[in-house]
Amino acid sequence: HAEESRCSILKRGDGEMKTGHEGGFALIAAVLANLILLAVGIIALNLSTQDLRISMKVVGDKKAMSAAEAATHWLMVNFDPANPAAVARENRPLTELAAGLDPGGLVTIRQPMPSTVGPVQISGPTGHDMGSTQWVLLRYDTTVTGRNEDHRTSVTIDVVVGYGPVVSESYQ
Repeated sequence: HAEESRCSILKRGDGEMKTGHEGGFALIAAVLANLILLAVGIIALNLSTQDLRISMKVVGDKKAMSAAEAATHWLMVNFDPANPAAVARENRPLTELAAGLDPGGLVTIRQPMPSTVGPVQISGPTGHDMGSTQWVLLRYDTTVTGRNEDHRTSVTIDVVVGYGPVVSESYQ
């Protein structure tokens, strides 16, 4: 019995006695303080990684838009109304359109079709006055999609291609 009371009583340096159960509060307070600091650290880490994800998405969106713009330019240079299917592309690497473009880019160009909304012909451009001959532009609608695989982003553009000038009598 004397052994038991000696184990549960601690003696301080100033001579005052204290039982072993009073020292547990400091441990609980320290654990709670560490949990609070851990929560603050997790919130800070989450906010900083969220900013990085947003920045990466913005970069990816810009690269996807650049791919779509490059494909639109290529479409306008290579479009032939006699063979509109020749410019159609499906998930093709951007580097197929021109050397030096982003190798992480993919493009899709839908086959241009004569416009079904609005006028099929647009009044001729200025500077093509050939006496009594009236010139027009033919309208074709298509969709161009640029993707960036590195950032998993995509941009789709509705494109209206005006082909011409052509003599209006031949397309009445």
